Amino acid sequence: MNTQAERNYSRIARAIDYIVAHHQENPSLETIAAAVHISPYHFQRLFTQWAGVSPKKFMQYLSLNHAKAALMDDQQSLLDVACDIGLSGTSRLHDLFITIEAMTPGQFRQGGAGLPICYGFAESPFGGMVIASTPRGICHVAFENNESQGLENLQAKFPNAVLQHGIDDLQQQVLQIFQKDFSALDRIALHLSGTPFQLKVWEALLKIPQGKLTTYGQIAEAIGQPTASRAVGTAIGRNPIAFPIPCHRVIRKSGELGGYMWGTKRKQSIIAWESIYSQRRQGSSLT
Repeated sequence: MNTQAERNYSRIARAIDYIVAHHQENPSLETIAAAVHISPYHFQRLFTQWAGVSPKKFMQYLSLNHAKAALMDDQQSLLDVACDIGLSGTSRLHDLFITIEAMTPGQFRQGGAGLPICYGFAESPFGGMVIASTPRGICHVAFENNESQGLENLQAKFPNAVLQHGIDDLQQQVLQIFQKDFSALDRIALHLSGTPFQLKVWEALLKIPQGKLTTYGQIAEAIGQPTASRAVGTAIGRNPIAFPIPCHRVIRKSGELGGYMWGTKRKQSIIAWESIYSQRRQGSSLT
């Protein structure tokens, strides 16, 4: 996958790397542009088109202080809003658009035997993606810059499923998120298989509002197992749905990012991107 969008994200990712490494030096636009080998004018235009704000403003959203502030910003903890951990969660995000329906244990044990899966490759602001769905819902979303590798990973997950290439309506609804169009989210369904503990963790992730962050410990409290932070981290690491199930919104108590299946650089850029969009929706000034 070597599209223009992918090349643009590659440049943005390199710029973010440079900003993170040199943020204490407060690098100028010209310095950052030189680090990614494009002109300052083109870099400013490209970055602002991608992020919605200038590179200078974006630096603020990449900082440790911003992450710490995001953890403290919500007066209600995740535990407060997660009064019911079943399918009756109270979070706006959860209630509006996600329904988890696990595939049968027999199908899972047999590697998705006989299960029809439609899959396609698409672009996102954070690089290439593979998205797959069954007739019941989205079953797989992953950031994959290499289509061959993406298909290989999907086949390894569902070795006995019937795979067919194509983009269906379910996948299109997911892709609308990246266009900042949330009008179809109430129709998105997920078709997942996991242990009861994993499903509880993934449902707790759905209760984290956009633009907010929480910790592994808070997730453990939210599912009623406050001593299970390490197990929560493991379950989060096995999240099969990148972005719609927002495991990127979970960070360490210190404000440090922690791990991410699809790379900490991508996690950092997603958190900042969401924070900017969330503040814009709330009417905050972004310049």
